[in-house]
Amino acid sequence: MRIVTAIDSFKGSMTSIEAGNAVAEGVKRVFPKAEVEVRPLADGGEGTVDALIDGMNGIRELVTVTGPFGKPVECVYGIIRETMTAVIEMSGAAGITLASRSELNPLEATTYGVGEVIRDAIGKGCRRFIVGIGGSATNDGGVGMLQALGYGFLDKDGRQIERGAKGLKNLESITDEYVLPALKECEFMVACDVTNPLCGSEGCSAVYGPQKGATPSMIPDMDKWLGFYATLAKEKYPKADAKYPGTGAAGGMGFAFLTFTDAVLAPGINIVIEETRLDDYIKVADIVVTGEGMLDFQTAMGKAPIGVAKLAKKYSKTVIAFAGGVTPDATACNENGIDAFFPIVRGVATLDEAMSTDNAKRNLADTTEQVMRLVKVRYPNNAYEKL
Repeated sequence: MRIVTAIDSFKGSMTSIEAGNAVAEGVKRVFPKAEVEVRPLADGGEGTVDALIDGMNGIRELVTVTGPFGKPVECVYGIIRETMTAVIEMSGAAGITLASRSELNPLEATTYGVGEVIRDAIGKGCRRFIVGIGGSATNDGGVGMLQALGYGFLDKDGRQIERGAKGLKNLESITDEYVLPALKECEFMVACDVTNPLCGSEGCSAVYGPQKGATPSMIPDMDKWLGFYATLAKEKYPKADAKYPGTGAAGGMGFAFLTFTDAVLAPGINIVIEETRLDDYIKVADIVVTGEGMLDFQTAMGKAPIGVAKLAKKYSKTVIAFAGGVTPDATACNENGIDAFFPIVRGVATLDEAMSTDNAKRNLADTTEQVMRLVKVRYPNNAYEKL
């Protein structure tokens, strides 16, 4: 019997690989000879670096960079040695969680630190990048990142504009003679799960600005400045397209990557599935196991477990999912490729008890064991051994 696990992290409880190993333990209790392949899974957001490092023989790098509000922060990113691919979560350098609610202000927040992380990875030999751009505190159109990589965003006096969205107010010209030479050799796979354009009523300022601390008066100003920035960029870089879906992601980071680098935007789960070659493992599996911390209607809207399930159904595989908890509307997952799902909490417990890593691993292994016993009943006379 061949089983593949591709489980998203149970955030605050188990990493993707820890969850997969717990499933493997439960499987082996029932099917000692089973081949269980534990594969990493993430959706491009929080946990992507850990999942790909742990699951693909990667290494962790720690670099001190400029945080969203100018203070130094330590950012962890990964390098997959086999392909020299850097895996970066934008939130590690410019994330909304790096500041208190009272500090949030998109006029001041910069993506400069993201550019510093990229520069550090280039210096270590990376030319391929997976960049998750969720959870940002910024609305600067990615200009800070580009400044760190050597682009000039200049005011009327030829000086670099201030960092943060407020700097765009004074933007007059864009230069690229001092761009890091190796940048032209780099390709970026940008994990982007939103389709917002850069500007307008569905743009980043209007839709995401308020959660980043924008007041009602800031929003039209930032939108106007980003519009001028996009127009200026179009004059110099013909591929600039502020209406392209996803250009408004992470306060305009989608626009920056597409316009100024060799980049593609794609759903995070698609990038991770491709990078980990999950297709190769699923096509030869008998059962596919996926899951995440909470299974609900949002899961069915395209989160990581559904990405796995849809891939598995391409090969007509049985898909089982485990979760820390499920909601009544999680039944929508059954309509999207998950044949059956199971919560793993096995008794009355506090949230802290349920999320304890040791408890969660044990609960997941025990629940898996019982599901596998049901699988075993389906194949009488040891027929399962032929799988």
